[in-house]
Amino acid sequence: MTHPAPESDEAAKARGRRNVVLALGLVAFVVLVFVITVVRLGANAAHQPL
Repeated sequence: MTHPAPESDEAAKARGRRNVVLALGLVAFVVLVFVITVVRLGANAAHQPL
């Protein structure tokens, strides 16, 4: 088997930035789904009789 070539510092930094951006996008998506869910449930709860 061949060993992969060691990556440069520039490539490692680029991968790190890409991972941070991907993580932030995932967190934003989860927050968006949560907010939409809360708003929809809140709208339904407002129409329920006490």
